[in-house]
Amino acid sequence: MAKFPKDFLWGGATAANQFEGGWNENGKGVSASDVATRGSRTKPRYVTYQTSDGEIHADLMFGLDVPEDAKFGCFEGYDYPSHQGIDFYHRYKEDIALFAEMGFKTFRMSINWTRIFPTGMEEEPNEKGLEFYDDVFDELLKYDIKPLVTISHYETPVGLTNAWGAWADARTIDCFARLVNVLANRYKGKVEYWLTFNEINCLSFGGWLAAGVPSKDPQKIAMAGKHQFLASAKAVKILHEVDANNKVGCMIGYTPLYPHTCHPDDVLKNWQANNKNYFYSDVQARGYYPSYKLKEYEQAGIDIHLTEEEKQLLKEGTVDFVSFSYYMTSTTSADPEVLANAGGNMMFGVNNPHLKASDWGWQIDPVGCRMACNFMWERYQKPLMIVENGIGTQDQLIEENGQKVCHDQAHIDYLRQHIQAMSDAINIDGVELWGYTPWGCIDLVSAGTGEMHKRYGFIYVDFQDDGSGEGNRYKKDSFYWYKKVIASNGEDLD
Repeated sequence: MAKFPKDFLWGGATAANQFEGGWNENGKGVSASDVATRGSRTKPRYVTYQTSDGEIHADLMFGLDVPEDAKFGCFEGYDYPSHQGIDFYHRYKEDIALFAEMGFKTFRMSINWTRIFPTGMEEEPNEKGLEFYDDVFDELLKYDIKPLVTISHYETPVGLTNAWGAWADARTIDCFARLVNVLANRYKGKVEYWLTFNEINCLSFGGWLAAGVPSKDPQKIAMAGKHQFLASAKAVKILHEVDANNKVGCMIGYTPLYPHTCHPDDVLKNWQANNKNYFYSDVQARGYYPSYKLKEYEQAGIDIHLTEEEKQLLKEGTVDFVSFSYYMTSTTSADPEVLANAGGNMMFGVNNPHLKASDWGWQIDPVGCRMACNFMWERYQKPLMIVENGIGTQDQLIEENGQKVCHDQAHIDYLRQHIQAMSDAINIDGVELWGYTPWGCIDLVSAGTGEMHKRYGFIYVDFQDDGSGEGNRYKKDSFYWYKKVIASNGEDLD
């Protein structure tokens, strides 16, 4: 039987760019996600921009590397899924009422930076944007749902990218600090839990989504990481100074790794790869760059120009808790022949023959979830939250007895196993876990593929990738199951 602390924060997670819609309403500017096109399981996402000769281009979002004269924007003839999302912007009261019906204790959401500062460079915030989040927070608090707010979740203003390369330039730090200062003061007493950057370590896979940096240059990526670390540390200090009750966390995309075999070369390669997992949370939770990363930079000829003043800021701005997404594990190998045939989770690593996979090839490993909790707890000794977890499935809305229903047993099976793993981490291993917010608690646009077809939610949203649907909401079987889980504080998983 699963058991959780009496004040455990059950809830769900979303991101503004994937579900808000209203992309250009009431003064909102253009974000990095707003210029990313729709893809699918077989078609990648692209990012659109114009060069100085007037030509419009669309290049691959992951691994984006474009000419210096590129200016990013939205153009006729392209399908940008963030523009509609699932229209939470107009239907937030309906959606929050559904979250309340499930019994949510917390709701993880993000601030759309360009709704507050349209280009990121303004001195004064957009009042209409602030009012929208006031309304959302008030609606959540009406149901005693605590907002868990990610300040930056793949929503870097395109204005900053077009001006100076966004996070590759140190000037973005002050723009972010201005945003944080406005949020901290405006929502004091309404928001207690904050995350600075979503999956900050995704910078390792390309600069666009995580930082609005349209380059693969290792020096630029390293500098973007440094600037986000400094901005996060400043955010921690600002939020603590404005309200001592604020709790500020970091957030990484965490994929624990297994060695493909027990061969020492595989084990060494696995250890090295795991360090890349931890680097970003090491800096944010410990307050300094680890020696293994500094040595890696030195060997690669990368100079991050870290001053003594900056080192002190990192030390003073460590987070209160550590949060992460957990979807799966992956497998590493030092054998070139094995790597030549690799095709594991998200096309990274080697396929694990002991695990089943989702329709999108993400392997299912609840034991890895328990280990993830233990690895993070032992490394940092700071409270943890799992703020994303789930499985994307091809859910179908059908009619039974005159009602539209959705039987999503795969969601229930996946979540049951992972909640049990979290319980084991708490009750058997002694991990301090504060909360759990499964990803996409309501169907939304996939960040990786830009499609609606990949559905995670407890609530089916009738929008389709071909533009059809009116966005009506329908409770899936998992809605009623998760409601029971929360009501029993995790003890009833049947």
